[in-house]
Amino acid sequence: MLSALDIARRLDAGTLSINALYDEIAATIASREPEIRAFVSVDVEAARAAARSAYGPLAGMPIGVKDNIETGDRATAYGSPIHDGYRPAVDAAVVALARRAGAAILGKTVTTEFAFFSPGPTRNPHDLEHTPGGSSSGSAAGVAAGFFPLALGTQTGGSVVRPAAFCGIAGFKPSFGRLPAVGVKIFSWSLDTVGVFAKGISDVAFGAGALADRDWRVDGEVPTPPRLGFVEPQPWAQADEEMTIALERVRIAAERAGAAVTSISLPPVFREAFAAHKTIQDYEAARALAAEVDLAPEKLSPVLRETLEEGAALSSGAYDDAQRTADQARRAFADIQSKVDVLVTPSAPGMAPIGLASTGSSVFNRVWTLMGAPAANVPGLRSAAGLPLGVQTIGAYGDDRKTLKAAHWLEGCLATAASGVAAQ
Repeated sequence: MLSALDIARRLDAGTLSINALYDEIAATIASREPEIRAFVSVDVEAARAAARSAYGPLAGMPIGVKDNIETGDRATAYGSPIHDGYRPAVDAAVVALARRAGAAILGKTVTTEFAFFSPGPTRNPHDLEHTPGGSSSGSAAGVAAGFFPLALGTQTGGSVVRPAAFCGIAGFKPSFGRLPAVGVKIFSWSLDTVGVFAKGISDVAFGAGALADRDWRVDGEVPTPPRLGFVEPQPWAQADEEMTIALERVRIAAERAGAAVTSISLPPVFREAFAAHKTIQDYEAARALAAEVDLAPEKLSPVLRETLEEGAALSSGAYDDAQRTADQARRAFADIQSKVDVLVTPSAPGMAPIGLASTGSSVFNRVWTLMGAPAANVPGLRSAAGLPLGVQTIGAYGDDRKTLKAAHWLEGCLATAASGVAAQ
């Protein structure tokens, strides 16, 4: 994998040239893309040319852009045949900001249909028989495969944190609205959040902070042990046995390393909020995609068509009730967060499922997306089969840097614990 921080430092110091960087990337893509299939479209030479004249904190940095995020210089189909060949007039706001920061757009990455459930062709670089997760499939797999050091994705349920976990990389979903969603194909305007993928937490903090114009960097400082609230199992989110054991190992390692660890039991309103997420998502999706339903319903997948029909049948009263439940849960969430620095939960029920028919379950992500909370997948765990497992840190709304600092500390803690086990 490529480290965004390492690339930025070496380019700045002159120990890495633009040509050498893009030659390496071109060779990696030529070798692995036929089997990974992370890209919808890719143009290494156009990115190389843009990188030569770039300046800013991400000067010359190649990035992948999920194909539900509009780009003015190449087609954006949103993962749907309805929009095949569509060329937006201008970039989405976050893409424009990436270019201003010096990034070069390497290619558009595979998304599931309208960033929902119906998967694309992308495979997990760790094992081609397993899903990379979704809906930001190509962005996560591309980072893990070494195609680019940074990538943009979006999360409505778990579409940043979950594929990051399955692909063994860092994925950061900032607080709702911290990165602009203007020019993103909206599925749910109350939930859709732009996020960032990178090799490790310091890389993703560097990249996301540059895009948001905020001081989110965590490199160059000694992490201090945080206050961690390990969320007790909830009825709607069951981890498998291997993930449960791994989470307990994380807890023990964190305590031994000096973290203040407590158990957090979520109040009953969170169970209601979990159900409210689907009501809000489906109601808004049915209206956000009304034009597609009216224009070409036959080109929608059966699972999406059914979801949109259910959303259209929801009353405005049910939607308003769900929004009120979300507000109640957010108040309860703020009270919980006042007692800890971050919450810790699995990023997914277990390792990436085998097969490409499903992108995996988002049950460990939906409530936190509904809360608008920042969440970061912390890489470093492995299943017995050698596939990545992920845990996430979840912070209070607006506490993005604190969430990343805790994730950075936990990443180091896991690395230390793993090296200790290996040495035994």
